[in-house]
Amino acid sequence: PAGAAPGEDTGLALPDVTTLPVLDPRIPFAVHSTDGEIAGLRAAGQDRPGAAFRPADKDLAGMVILDFGAFDAWYEEDELNVAHPRDPFHRIDVLPSSRQVQLEVDGAALADSSRPVLLFETMLPTRYYLPRADVTAELIPSDTKTWCAYKGQASYFSVQAGGRLIPDIAWTYPDPRHDALQVRGLIAFFDERVDVTLDGERRPRPVTPWS
Repeated sequence: PAGAAPGEDTGLALPDVTTLPVLDPRIPFAVHSTDGEIAGLRAAGQDRPGAAFRPADKDLAGMVILDFGAFDAWYEEDELNVAHPRDPFHRIDVLPSSRQVQLEVDGAALADSSRPVLLFETMLPTRYYLPRADVTAELIPSDTKTWCAYKGQASYFSVQAGGRLIPDIAWTYPDPRHDALQVRGLIAFFDERVDVTLDGERRPRPVTPWS
């Protein structure tokens, strides 16, 4: 329920997997997709106004949604949750592959690999994680860091290609969480911003919040 009501100017359609708008984490907790009552709460001696929401939906009667960002830390048993609470219907699968993956942008080659590791994640396009030795473009380290609840903290790279600097177009997980250990140190590129040829066939660029 945390998010904005689906509409023409809310969310992004992922045509690969669904025609429904997707509510992404940039939408603030104060906006909800159902009617209900906003509430505050007191925790550890501190008032946290607006940190709770009681949905009016009868199927959620007696339940309260809490704002992940209003608290110092969240745990599932003894494991720290990062970025946002994990969704039991969201998962990742990581599989080694021998498919030929070639990446380019503006006609400039970025990578060519026959040993990719494919990461499948609910509601997202397949990501191709490649050994650094198979990346032909120069990777320029960026200060950008992001967190994924399922994979951990990512570090980013920019690339000089086609006569221009393309910022934060690739990333790696130096110390991934347990579900993503197989991609440790490998390099992935935004399929939304580069051209991917898989086994000799050019793939269309997917449309996602990162397009």
